[in-house]
Amino acid sequence: MIAFLLVSFLASVIGAICGIGGGVIIKPVLDMLALESVAAINFLSGCTVLSMSSYSVGKSLVKKEKAVNMATGTPLAVGAALGGILGKELFSFVKDSVSSPENLSAIQAVALGIITVGTLIYTVNKSKIHTHNVKNKAACVLIGVALGVMSSFLGIGGGPINLVVLYFFFSMDTKTAASNSLYIIFFSQLANLIASLVTGSVPEFNTFALILMICGGIGGGIAGRALNKKINNSTVEKLFIGLMSVIILICVYNAVKNLI
Repeated sequence: MIAFLLVSFLASVIGAICGIGGGVIIKPVLDMLALESVAAINFLSGCTVLSMSSYSVGKSLVKKEKAVNMATGTPLAVGAALGGILGKELFSFVKDSVSSPENLSAIQAVALGIITVGTLIYTVNKSKIHTHNVKNKAACVLIGVALGVMSSFLGIGGGPINLVVLYFFFSMDTKTAASNSLYIIFFSQLANLIASLVTGSVPEFNTFALILMICGGIGGGIAGRALNKKINNSTVEKLFIGLMSVIILICVYNAVKNLI
């Protein structure tokens, strides 16, 4: 059981610093350890990310911090909430379509690996890439829907793809993107959880594991938020690149393990 607490805490610390929510670490690591079913891991990861992002977003609102650009962040969050529900439906469809839980886990590992490789390539070369500053609210909602679908289907909360989208479409720096990413993740995961409760599709899971992971998520959010204030954009970016490299290796391992 201690593994659930440690994974959720460490992932949430890094997630709060980088703005990736922690789920992109929790999901593949728990898949690798095979401590729960694929559906249960998706649910546990989503709840942990929700708890961490709730703390981070709530704290920002209480302190009236201006890190989140509400003009674009709110339409993105609305779209992410809709996408979170659609992503949950996509997960259920794929889960019912494949022949085994191992195949489902392999599909998620391959998809996450491809997204992470693309994110890493973009991050390393982003100084050479022309960015945009999208202001159209309808476009923001559509971008949010795409983010919500991917994050919900993969069980990662928001993950690195959020940062790449915020860099490219909205020209945000690393730390500003991190704050906006957590804002989007909060709404996406909240919608996903509500949809699961309303439709009665919450999978069987270990309740004590959920309690430990929520505690780890909130504790990690507190620690990560404090660390984020003490480090600069360059350090955050280096941590992010190192993390992406590790996640790619874990995804390759999970895909191979579940396909053999």
